[in-house]
Amino acid sequence: MWSRAQSLRAGFIALMALNPMALAFAADATNDYPTSARADYVFACMKSNGDTRQALEQCSCSIDVIASIMPYERYVTAESALSLAQVPGVFGTMFRTSEQAKSAANDLRRAQAEAEVRCF
Repeated sequence: MWSRAQSLRAGFIALMALNPMALAFAADATNDYPTSARADYVFACMKSNGDTRQALEQCSCSIDVIASIMPYERYVTAESALSLAQVPGVFGTMFRTSEQAKSAANDLRRAQAEAEVRCF
């Protein structure tokens, strides 16, 4: 006898098999990072990790893990907050002390830590 979760999963799989557009939509929902954002991340990551073929594979894996953990909008918010926090003076202080900026940055750091464990 199947549990409710198994029944729901089987129904979802059956629906996907009947409707290829549903499968494409599901893939789009988990792949909302633009190619240019992924490329920027991989380029910077490779520069930090030796510009090797292995670094390319590990960095590509890393952004895929991050994308699976946090939506692109949250990623952009975190990247912006971390970048603006580097600005000296009052303007940078706003991003170093804001709870929203800290929360977004912490989300990104957690996603990066998970990517580090899985990919490196």
